[in-house]
Amino acid sequence: MSATDISLWICAVLLVLVGLGGVVLPALPGIPMIFGGLLLIAWIDDFSRIGGVTLGVLAALTVLAWFIDFAASIVGAKRVGASTLALVGAAIGTVVGLFAGLLGLLFAPLAGAAIGEYIARRDARQAARVGVATWIGMLLAAVAKVAIAFMMLGIALATFFF
Repeated sequence: MSATDISLWICAVLLVLVGLGGVVLPALPGIPMIFGGLLLIAWIDDFSRIGGVTLGVLAALTVLAWFIDFAASIVGAKRVGASTLALVGAAIGTVVGLFAGLLGLLFAPLAGAAIGEYIARRDARQAARVGVATWIGMLLAAVAKVAIAFMMLGIALATFFF
């Protein structure tokens, strides 16, 4: 194995590992990074063990994860009649939460959605409902993305080693 091959393997494994972190951190595109790492592994191995069908399944799971991530918080918020400002607030809260550690990541989107809804409608009860619904949607999306990430890894490992 050449130095280039070793470097490529290191890059591929790092992409997968950082992608796993990105599954729960909104700043990193976790699932696409995992897919990129697995695609690089397949390429390094000349697609001999991880081929086109497996990569197609992994790509479909990547798209599914993106869709879930996009739709979950919006569906949760819209179900309780959230305003556009609530959705904008949730997005801003997510970005602000990145700089506030784990608690910020967990609760800043909720606060952002609630504040946005309160600004839009001046109804504290509705703002609280929207904040909680948005947060639950984001939490469910995170759980689904973790499950998809481990499915992708399981499929790739099973294909590669068996």
